[in-house]
Amino acid sequence: MNRIKSLLTALGTVVATAVFLPAPAHAAESPVLVRAAGLPAPAHAAESPAPAACAPLWSSSTAYAAGGTVAHHGRNWTAKWWTRNENPGATTVWSDRGACTGGVSDFVISEAEFDEIFPDRAPFYTYQGLIDALHAYPRFANTGTEAMRSREAAAFLTHADFESVGLQYVKEINEANYWIKCDYSQPFGCPAGQSAYYGRGPIMFSWNFNYKAAGDALGLDLLNDPWLVERDPSVAWQTALWYWNTQNGPGTMTSHDAMVGGAGFGETIRSLNGALECDGGNPASVRARVARYERITGIIGTDPGSRLTC
Repeated sequence: MNRIKSLLTALGTVVATAVFLPAPAHAAESPVLVRAAGLPAPAHAAESPAPAACAPLWSSSTAYAAGGTVAHHGRNWTAKWWTRNENPGATTVWSDRGACTGGVSDFVISEAEFDEIFPDRAPFYTYQGLIDALHAYPRFANTGTEAMRSREAAAFLTHADFESVGLQYVKEINEANYWIKCDYSQPFGCPAGQSAYYGRGPIMFSWNFNYKAAGDALGLDLLNDPWLVERDPSVAWQTALWYWNTQNGPGTMTSHDAMVGGAGFGETIRSLNGALECDGGNPASVRARVARYERITGIIGTDPGSRLTC
């Protein structure tokens, strides 16, 4: 399994940029990031059909018969059989009917809270982009109690805050390091060019093998068009959610499993950067992440829980 390697930058505080590396670790690289320019979609991009109007918002206290349709996380869902208090997307009772418009966001973090968490973010990182990305991993921040869901969302946004410096940056700017992120030992190579797989998005997603794996999982051709991650806010968030929900990194579990299984926020640090920060690797960086996590849980009004460090 591929391991993570972090890029560290200091902008008033210690900042680590997660980079996903194969087993042989190299010397730490200088983390350099660029402010997003809000790149437009290419003119030749195919137009998608307009989504349907959102059904009434799902309620945990309402019983739904088979065929009942609700809106949840910006998508419509239809019950396959009678259900109550089973989150759409988190259980098999609901069928996904696709994105909808005109509804109210029921993500555990509101747009106002998102704005407060990231007051200086680049325009590229929109709240709607995050909401649109949630369909890719519907169990994210949608599993367990409200406190558990809130803590997972806060933990995820904490690492996004840390890695991209408050969502101010979308890609690396040290172009001299771009070529490093191409692993030609992979059978699929680097069809977009040796220098095309640099870090992008909320957690500085990088390396050709990660673009290939995430693209396959998300149904996107990221191997041939890695620039999509810096053109489309939803895709940028989806790559971060792919790692969060499916990859152990140098840890023993995914960050999602850590937050819903009781391992705590500290284990998500291990899943991102392992010994580079944990077990005394960089205690200052761990403290900085915990401080940001406590700030974000304070903004959304939830307890941070236990096991905060690694």
